[in-house]
Order: sequence, then structure tokens, then C-alpha cells
Amino acid sequence: MPTSTDSRACRASNGIFYRLEGQGAPLLLLHGLLASGIMFDPLIEILRGRFRMLVPDLRGHGQSGSLDGPYDVSALAADLSVVLAEAGFERAAVMGYSHGGAVAQQLARNRPDAVNKLLLGCTYACNVSTTRERIEAWTFLTLLHLFSPGTIGKMIVLAAKPRAGGQVALTSAQARWLQSILAGNKSKAMRGATRGMIAFDSRSWLEDIRAPTLVVGGSHDAGVPRHHFDMLVSGIPGASGRLVGRAGHTLIWTHTSELARIMCEEWRGASTS
Repeated sequence: MPTSTDSRACRASNGIFYRLEGQGAPLLLLHGLLASGIMFDPLIEILRGRFRMLVPDLRGHGQSGSLDGPYDVSALAADLSVVLAEAGFERAAVMGYSHGGAVAQQLARNRPDAVNKLLLGCTYACNVSTTRERIEAWTFLTLLHLFSPGTIGKMIVLAAKPRAGGQVALTSAQARWLQSILAGNKSKAMRGATRGMIAFDSRSWLEDIRAPTLVVGGSHDAGVPRHHFDMLVSGIPGASGRLVGRAGHTLIWTHTSELARIMCEEWRGASTS
């Protein structure tokens, strides 16, 4: 469990809530759409002795949910400059998960001085790169006009149940926990963040990312299919990729130990200065 010496909750001068967890090399963790920094808690407990983790709730999400927009990726990334400075993180490894990976890409492009390593988990350069994905994204935005994030959370968890093919599923307790995280967000902000997701497209500037990059994906991820993984690995100079077998979009919870092991293996001996 967190102790008083390695866990602290703060709020930056721009209103962004963040936590500091663990001890070691600096690591910024960026959560996904409809989530909050709490989604990283299982991973944090494994990495607590390895990294000093900065865990913000992005604008409009979680305990930063009362902040006004805009909620596009550029705005979410711009907030992080203030958070990094006030948390004392001059330079850090950055892990962005799902939509947090889009924010991580934007940060690495805007602030190459602040990002020394990049891990992109279950994420994309353009979430609407196919006709099917565009239809799904706009359908999701419509649902946010009709239902609360809590109700949509139940739909997402139901849709995440594995079909034939061997995908590892969330436990019942994990599913309830995920629903509670999604339910903690407000509809208006989530609609704005979803529009930001639809508008994000880094394909034309992936080659500008210079931080050493690891892309991690799930072999059974239906939410962010394999072509997104391939696009990032081939588009970012020098990027490497690791696919986690039998993992879907929820691999951060179904394969937490494996993800932590990958991070430690890939970053062992790498400079953190």
C-alpha cells in the first residue's frame, strides 16, 4: 500500500489534479478516454520501487473533471507542461495508454526536452483511419448524448467480454472497478474529449518523434486493432513493438505483471536523465 513517503496528492496551478507515487526514475502515466489516473493503480503497485510516478487526471476527467474545455489532445498535452514543472519532473519517461497515447505523442512532439522515453500502450496515430472506425466513433459520440458515462461503462465492459479465440477476460471485480472509474466522469466533458479523439491524427508527423519508443499492443485488441500497432511501429523512427498474447484492450489489468516486466526489461539500463 502507498506510504506517506512515496504517495502524495496535489493540484497544479492550472487546476489539474495529480498524484506522485513510488520512488525511482521519473515516469509520467497518461490515462485513456473516460478513465482517470486511478486506472494505473494495479501497475503502480508493481512499479512502486522502480519509478517515481506522476499520475495526472487529464482535463475533464476524474478529479480534474470540473475544469472547462477545450478537451482536444493539444489542450490536454499543453496542461502537462505546468504539471511537469510544478511536480519537479524536468525530464521523464512517458507511458500513454489508449487515448493517453495520443496525448503522449503530442507531448513528445511539443516538448522533446521533457520526454526521454516513450511507451505507447493500446493506442493509435488516428483512431478513425477506416470507415468502420469512423462510424464507431461517431456512434459512440451519439451514445454520450443519450446515456451517462456510467451506463456507457456498463456497455463497454459487456462488449469487452471475450469471444472465441482465447482472449483473457477481466474478472468480475475488475469489471465492477472499471465501471466505477468510467462512471466518475461527466457527460459534457467526455463528449468534448471524444471529439478530440476523433480529430487527432499524428500520421503526418510521427517521424518527428525522436524519443526512443516502445509500442505495446494486445494480440486480441478489438478496440484498437493490430493495424494501429503496426502504423506506430513503422511510423516512429527506431520504434520497437511488443504484442501481448491473449490480451485485449484491457491488457493493463488482465496482464499487469507482464506489462510491468516489459517496461522494466525494455528500459533496463536506459538513461533517465
